[in-house]
Amino acid sequence: MKKYCFYFLFVFSILFLNSCEKPWQPLFNGENLDGWETFIGTPLTGFEHLHAQATPEKVFSVVDVNDEKLIHISGEVNGSLATIDTFANYHLQLVFKWGDQVYTRRNSGLLYHSFGEFGEAIGTWMTNIECQLMHERLGDTYLMNNTVCETEVTQTDEGFVFTKGGQLTQFGKEFNGAGIKKATDAEKPLGEWNTVELYSVGRTTVHVVNGQVNMVNTNTGILENGEILPLQSGKIQIQSEGGDLFIKSVKIKPIKEIPAEFLQ
Repeated sequence: MKKYCFYFLFVFSILFLNSCEKPWQPLFNGENLDGWETFIGTPLTGFEHLHAQATPEKVFSVVDVNDEKLIHISGEVNGSLATIDTFANYHLQLVFKWGDQVYTRRNSGLLYHSFGEFGEAIGTWMTNIECQLMHERLGDTYLMNNTVCETEVTQTDEGFVFTKGGQLTQFGKEFNGAGIKKATDAEKPLGEWNTVELYSVGRTTVHVVNGQVNMVNTNTGILENGEILPLQSGKIQIQSEGGDLFIKSVKIKPIKEIPAEFLQ
């Protein structure tokens, strides 16, 4: 009898712990941009006239497409859609697709660990680490301003490529450059929805595109006066940067650890 009681208590404990998992928190409420702030930055080269006419409400809006509310980012200027809140130790999921309008190129980014003022990075964005959303580069890492990380890579004629088991290398503008290329191309064809997941715990971040891990960054930090200081939290920004895109959902939940299989 004691054996059965112990088994029952064990199963109950597992079910209870699973039920205590934190739920997803939608960052887009499906109606408006409450919880976000917007910033219009620099003009796109060759489209300076659009910058003069741009307003936050025009560049960042909620539209109705086939009876579904979506965030629309016009891409006609460089701009930022940024969370008011700051986040650490989380799993974020973004579902987006490209529209038809292209000014310079289909370019945007999911900017995380963002801090400071708008305009500090390339005249538009807060300082950040970027999970690239650019068409054909989805999942790349780009380090803005003085942000840094360490990543396992192999070096090719086209640059450094994330490779599990590769050479652990320091990246940043003062080291081996600001860009790291994705391991695999998991992007969907234009017009289809892409699911981008970002896992961040401590100083480790993982980019997952449509279910495939294509980047693991460790020891994220900022370089100040020759010293690397930890960077493990910040706001989330989404870029307007040359092409229009639609966002179906963006949500986040707290986590304590990154799935082990992503790091192996």
